[in-house]
Amino acid sequence: MEICGSGEEAMLTRTIDVRKEPPDLKGLLSLVADGMEVVLTEGDTPIARLVPVGKRVAGLHVGAISMSEDFDEPLPDEFWTGST
Repeated sequence: MEICGSGEEAMLTRTIDVRKEPPDLKGLLSLVADGMEVVLTEGDTPIARLVPVGKRVAGLHVGAISMSEDFDEPLPDEFWTGST
């Protein structure tokens, strides 16, 4: 196991080689429900990553997206007809 991330977002990661240790879905979901990240591999090749579902935080990236003032105005006829 290793620690992934830092601070409050750090979580333990368990890597499971599906060739050596066939995964038990209930067991995997139990690990994820407890806050662990699970990486499934075939040998050294990562195949899938299971992570707990996080809660979305409104306002986390304020200013990252903007909308023009005329966003909800009707589009001009040229847009619909393809004429210029």
